[in-house]
Amino acid sequence: MAMEFPIMDALEVLERERGVPADVILEALANALVSAYKRRPGAAEEARVTIDADSGEIRVYAQELDEDGTVVKEWEDTPDDFGRIAAQTAKQVIQQRMRDVKREQVFDSYEGREGDLITGIVQQVDHRFAILDLGDAEAILPKSEGIPYERLERGNRVKAIIVEVRGEGKGPQIVISRSHPDLVRRLLELEVPELADGTVELVAIAREPGNRTKIAVVSNDPAVDPKGACVGARGSRVRQVVNELKGEKVDVVQWREDVSQFIAEALGPAKVKEVRIDEDEKVAEVIVSEHQLSLAIGKEGQNARLAARLSGYKVDIRSDAPPPAPEAAPPAETATEDEPAAPIADAAEAAVNPDESEITQDEPVATVEEMAVVEDEGDQETVSELTPTTEEAITTDDEDAVIDNSDDEESE
Repeated sequence: MAMEFPIMDALEVLERERGVPADVILEALANALVSAYKRRPGAAEEARVTIDADSGEIRVYAQELDEDGTVVKEWEDTPDDFGRIAAQTAKQVIQQRMRDVKREQVFDSYEGREGDLITGIVQQVDHRFAILDLGDAEAILPKSEGIPYERLERGNRVKAIIVEVRGEGKGPQIVISRSHPDLVRRLLELEVPELADGTVELVAIAREPGNRTKIAVVSNDPAVDPKGACVGARGSRVRQVVNELKGEKVDVVQWREDVSQFIAEALGPAKVKEVRIDEDEKVAEVIVSEHQLSLAIGKEGQNARLAARLSGYKVDIRSDAPPPAPEAAPPAETATEDEPAAPIADAAEAAVNPDESEITQDEPVATVEEMAVVEDEGDQETVSELTPTTEEAITTDDEDAVIDNSDDEESE
């Protein structure tokens, strides 16, 4: 029984356009026809199918095997209506084989391309990952590989780098990243020809995705300024990278062999006064002026953190201002045995009568009961203070002391 010519023509077209050998498809078709034959009633337990590549003729041979699996008998058992079954099976086999070939081609074309820059169109976004259409394949952007707080929408055209190509049963899986530091490197190579041709070399890179990136560059040509080449006229080159990274800042630092100078450059835009290097501990103590301290540290320590990653040293930033002297506590007043501390009542009395001389134990002290009340012409006077001296001490046998002031009134 010969296969229909349209199927053979399809095999030829597939081989010519897709690069799939026809004999590979015919082999897969023969295996599929064996399975189809075994499902027929009265079919032998074992069989093989042959397909003539030139004429398309199909023959089914039933087999009898011994206990060791050796063929002891074989005869042709091609069903009369096997042509219809062969056509349906051939269609399914060709479609499946085309899918397999496409997966193999995709895997072969992307295998070993880790770190390459690709451009894709966002097709699907959820809380776990985003799927990008690369034209000939699909790529997966996991949430962990995305830029924090970046919102991708369907139809957006974005750039990313390939971090892994997995060959799986359902087809190759291309994993991409937008948070990897090499993304900044690849984007700069697109904008800076000097980086692409090797005139300027990117030595180190430190990145906090979505916030800030610092790159260290050096020129292999003394006539080329590495920072100026990367920044471009009025920042035109680096601005393209910033736009692609949705506003992430990019600082270009000139790499220097002297570690102290390099760390001072890396802490820009802050002005550094001195850098002390401890090579054994890999620690750099940086001295800046007081008004440059917050700028050198950066928001939440970001500037110092990126400089440390860029240089490979632990960066300790200090101000050159001397530490404030501690305030001296006032000396406590202590009472001696010769001069006991005055009680609170005596202190209050001294505040009321500051000019009053100190009263000794030999001098009598007027009490409240000794206050005199003088009545004169119906008006009552109260003597507020009565502090008798030694010569004017008032003594009387009566209970109250009355002062006769008639002589004073007459003299007045």
